[in-house]
Amino acid sequence: MIRVFVEGVGVIGPGLPSWNEGREILAGWQAYAGGELPRLLANRLPSAERRRSTAVTRLALDVAEQALPPDASAGDVATVFTSSGGEVEIIHRIFEELATAERLISPTQFHNSVHNAASGYWSIATGSRQASTSLSCFDDSFAMGLLETACQASAERAKVLLVAYDFPPLQPILRVRPLLAPFAVSLLLASEPSGRSLGELAIGFDTADTGDSGRMEDAGLEALRRGNPAARSLPLLAALARAEPAELIFGGAENGQLRVGLTPCA
Repeated sequence: MIRVFVEGVGVIGPGLPSWNEGREILAGWQAYAGGELPRLLANRLPSAERRRSTAVTRLALDVAEQALPPDASAGDVATVFTSSGGEVEIIHRIFEELATAERLISPTQFHNSVHNAASGYWSIATGSRQASTSLSCFDDSFAMGLLETACQASAERAKVLLVAYDFPPLQPILRVRPLLAPFAVSLLLASEPSGRSLGELAIGFDTADTGDSGRMEDAGLEALRRGNPAARSLPLLAALARAEPAELIFGGAENGQLRVGLTPCA
């Protein structure tokens, strides 16, 4: 069993512009109305890189920023970026170019297409030389990212930032990968508690298959949870927002399940 502490949270989704603004909605104390994404700014990036960045990258960078305390040095924090699809916008453009007679691919688009593009832009934005891991585990991308982040925080006795994000692809890919809406979440995990700790996570992995737990009571949030792999985090976010104990299960495939227990910090 791995035990870590949640030191910071970020969230961006339709009608959820930030953790601070969406906390009462996630807790169930305010109705969820959906809506548009906030404007994605990636303010830390130099202007030239910001112009070359995609909406997917800006989503990841903006949500990562939210989980860091104001006095934290972003460049000192190791990161885990996890996404089932990564740069779907760029992949679509490359497919379009490959379908032409010339088959010319822009070098800018090519360097943006790699799965660790978001983590690369984060290192540019923050000047970080800390370790960074990029994962893709289809619908279990959030769960496996959480496990990896917790393992690193526990083993290194350090703070590690998890950033999970996914963006719906364009047609025709959307027909075979029908994601509902963009969504991103960030969690800053630490091996030891502090005055900022929101809760302690006890994380284990086993081969049982009892199915996902944590259905959201609000129909709109439940549709979002089912419609974006990063939004599988919503039951954990809801428990953190309510400051209530929770026992959650992520996964359910033949490869096993992640079991997460939350104990709020006083």
